[in-house]
Amino acid sequence: MAHSAYIKSGKTLGRQAAAIALLTMPALVLAQTEATLPTTKVTAPEQTTPAIKKTKSASVKLTQPLVDTPQTVTVISKEVLQQQGAVSLMDALRNTPGITMQLGEGGNTSAGDTFYMRGFSAQASTFVDGVRDLGAVSRDAFNLEQVEVVKGAAGADIGRGAASGYVNLISKTANLEDSIAGSVGASTADSQRFTLDANKVIDDTTAVRVNLLRQQGGVAGRNKVEKETDGIAVSVATGLGTNTVFSLNAQHVKQDNTPDGGTSTLGLPGYYHSSLGNRAAAEVNSENYYGLDSDYEHVTSDMITGKLEHTFASGNKLTNITRFGRSKVDRILHSLGGHTLSNINNPATWTASRIAQSNLQDNTILANQTNLNSRFKTGSIEHELLTGIEMLHEAQNSYGRSNANGVAAPAANLYNPNSADKASVLPTLTGASNKGSTDTLALYAFDTLKLNEQWQLSGGLRFEHYNTETNNVAISTASSNPTLPVGTKVPTSLKKSGNLLGGKLGMLFKPATNGSIYLSYATSQKPAGGDNFQLDTSNTSTNNPALDPQETQNIELGTKWDLLDNKLGLTAAIYQTTNKNELAKLDTATNTFAQYGKRQIQGVELGLVGQITPAWQVSAGVAHMETEVKQGATAASTGLPSDWSPELSATLWTSYKVNNAITIGGGARYMGKHKNAKSRPSDAIPGIEDYVVVDAMASYKLNKNVDLQLNVYNLLDEKYIASLNNNRTRYTPGAPRTANLTANFTF
Repeated sequence: MAHSAYIKSGKTLGRQAAAIALLTMPALVLAQTEATLPTTKVTAPEQTTPAIKKTKSASVKLTQPLVDTPQTVTVISKEVLQQQGAVSLMDALRNTPGITMQLGEGGNTSAGDTFYMRGFSAQASTFVDGVRDLGAVSRDAFNLEQVEVVKGAAGADIGRGAASGYVNLISKTANLEDSIAGSVGASTADSQRFTLDANKVIDDTTAVRVNLLRQQGGVAGRNKVEKETDGIAVSVATGLGTNTVFSLNAQHVKQDNTPDGGTSTLGLPGYYHSSLGNRAAAEVNSENYYGLDSDYEHVTSDMITGKLEHTFASGNKLTNITRFGRSKVDRILHSLGGHTLSNINNPATWTASRIAQSNLQDNTILANQTNLNSRFKTGSIEHELLTGIEMLHEAQNSYGRSNANGVAAPAANLYNPNSADKASVLPTLTGASNKGSTDTLALYAFDTLKLNEQWQLSGGLRFEHYNTETNNVAISTASSNPTLPVGTKVPTSLKKSGNLLGGKLGMLFKPATNGSIYLSYATSQKPAGGDNFQLDTSNTSTNNPALDPQETQNIELGTKWDLLDNKLGLTAAIYQTTNKNELAKLDTATNTFAQYGKRQIQGVELGLVGQITPAWQVSAGVAHMETEVKQGATAASTGLPSDWSPELSATLWTSYKVNNAITIGGGARYMGKHKNAKSRPSDAIPGIEDYVVVDAMASYKLNKNVDLQLNVYNLLDEKYIASLNNNRTRYTPGAPRTANLTANFTF
């Protein structure tokens, strides 16, 4: 954001200053604490808060402690998620800056886990225990041990795509400790949630763990929208505490929701419609629901994973993981289309079309991954080498429905929509389908060379061969193919295969045992069809099989420090990411495209996580990011910022254990103003204004087994846009002030 924009808006300055002050306060207090520790006696509570700082990633591919890992890695622990009452992946990702949420398009409106990270779309880079996860679904946190966010080009770690990094969800597994934990909660949004986490030791080396979830009710600030989720996860492990451990983990999640297509942007600051001219329109009620009572969303997700770990006498370790996963989505949703302001002097008559969006899709993944971790010396140089092989089959099938243009649905009154309206014909299956799959065989290796006590070199390479195949069936119409009878099935088949190479290289200097300074370089590639397995021969499509893979390069300079007896972690990094081979218009007259598009992101990111005192803990981050389309799809887009990428974002969560019974906490999230890079159309807003959301928490321990926890979200009742669609005609409003009371129990 330009400095002149800040000067014009005192509100923006105030919010930014408040966010920065909240983030810098713990650091200032830390400095004072460190200065006085030698002469001041600190009396801590009898019991300390659970440690939220993790010293190492759970990923086998990140072999070194986090302080010695030469890239930005954020680990969000289950303790932080519990304090915040975070129940979904999207809730968890609010703990790291530089991530923005989106409102999906074309039937994926309520896809849930749709987000940008460091200037690039990243929802296709979600992993569970190191294996890619598929499906446009909302992921729940009931079976998560922690969430790891790895930033920067990650072709060496995970293969195709990953221009800005990836998210790795770490599942709960069986262990050798009997325990029962869970929660029962209810909120002012008329929703209820129940979880149970039970671990039982069967014998000296065998245990079973079961996690259960039941959630139902409304969504804060939204009429008609409801979410209902049931989940069960079972983990059985044998050989625990021995050199050979085998675990079998299964998870089943079912959702029955009333999907949310968002509300109209009419009347929001900056809204423009050609019929209005310079007139102002009254803002619609953000609670308005523009769908129909017949809308629905059914989602099922199943995953079964077998994992074998063997530690050799030499200390080398072999790990094999095999997974089968499948998700199904069946969604019909009528969302807002174009606005019609026919009688400009009578807003009560203004309407918007309803677009029938359909998503009937299933996703399948079959994966096998083998890793060997070994340590050895060559002369005086210590090596920690990880080598591996991965085989993947990923498939996505989508099935077409009729009436996708919404003709059968009546228009909605903009100020007073009626969900009881009836569509004359609901979408029905047509026989059309889009079926795509990618088979991958990958070899990779990572080595860390400890030259001496102060210097380390690390590097990694991943070579993969992929084969993408698309088999689609279209239904002929009078206009699409006049030589065929209407309704004829027209199959097409496309294939694309090739090789990808991703790498990373890092140099790390340790000025002290608890700190490091590093410089790293990493690359990644994304071929046509890399996100959705769909190939397309259109010369305007990024999925054209004739195209070369997009190439990403990331360079990062950073430092990491473990402070206060390694209980507090401080990180700082500056980076530059460049993405090349994007599709750009070569000739406007002939409408031809070529791969000379390029965008660049430069940024600074700071992080602080851990305990300042035994009773006081903090998790905070701030990111400043400058994005620029160096060569865009059109001349008009060249020089503009990248979509959904605010210059400044920040997050803070802190808690303090007053005594053995009472804990208080709170936090703030700041999101800077960001605009969609498209030119300003009619019937839209320019983008998302900046905002600050403040949350608070207090818990009281009734006895050694039960505590009550009260979370108040959006304490100041800030009105803001949580996500916006690409056309900027509809948005998901941020939840208003909401309270949630939870009873947590442990035995």
